[in-house]
Amino acid sequence: MKTELKLDRNMRLIGISKLGHQTFFDTVPEVGGENSAPSPMEVMLQSLAACSSMDVLSILRKKRKQIDDFWVNLSAERAENHPKVFTKVHMIYNLKSSDAELKDLERAIELSHEKYCSVSAMFKAAGCIVTHESNIIK
Repeated sequence: MKTELKLDRNMRLIGISKLGHQTFFDTVPEVGGENSAPSPMEVMLQSLAACSSMDVLSILRKKRKQIDDFWVNLSAERAENHPKVFTKVHMIYNLKSSDAELKDLERAIELSHEKYCSVSAMFKAAGCIVTHESNIIK
């Protein structure tokens, strides 16, 4: 896997994938940013949710479950001292479905975090505690 990162302006950076997809990063004005894009740490949290969500959605679709809406809320704690790594992340998975049961969603989440999601594995390997809960909306 290869990618590129280049300076756009001030502290704003653009990540460019092999296929030309762009990811924008920025930071707060106090350190020269413009708050025009997520910070790298916010993108890491979003990447955790995206990786796991792709697993969960794929598993639910293989079970032929209806997915009317889906989202994940995340909260995280960071170390007080530099480098301020994530120490705890809590994920709340929300699925709106007419036919999926809570056990379907919970099993898909379990498979994601224990077997498939490489981002979750990286967080855990770094010593971060990743917890989750799930909600079904009928």
